[in-house]
Amino acid sequence: MVDWNDKIMQEFRANDGKVGGPFEGRPMLILHCIGARTGFERVKPLTYQDLGGGRIAIFASKGGAPTNPDWYHNLRANPRASVELGTETVEVDARPIEGLEREKVWSKQKIEMPGFADYEKATTRVIPVVVLERVGEE
Repeated sequence: MVDWNDKIMQEFRANDGKVGGPFEGRPMLILHCIGARTGFERVKPLTYQDLGGGRIAIFASKGGAPTNPDWYHNLRANPRASVELGTETVEVDARPIEGLEREKVWSKQKIEMPGFADYEKATTRVIPVVVLERVGEE
């Protein structure tokens, strides 16, 4: 999986935030967060949903696995992170959302990227949705 992610990040950086293959035309970012146990920087390419107003949503789907991805635990422990969006790197604060707020964002994501509905069917857990808000923007 590391090689897969490394290739995606190389392509992302070489093409001003655009990637091809199964992610062609999808909004992508590269998340930089601090490991909950290690304190080391962790980097992960993810698709996202633009919520407007300097806010974006990311989804802890892990392809429908029974457990949440490591990056989700890392953001819970250390919510200040940064993301590469296109050619820009911005600092963000991460906030998991729940209830109706989550359902609205999650429902839209399943429509825009139907694979997320498949991930939901593949697991018994509620897939967490995390809002990333640019630091210094309201």
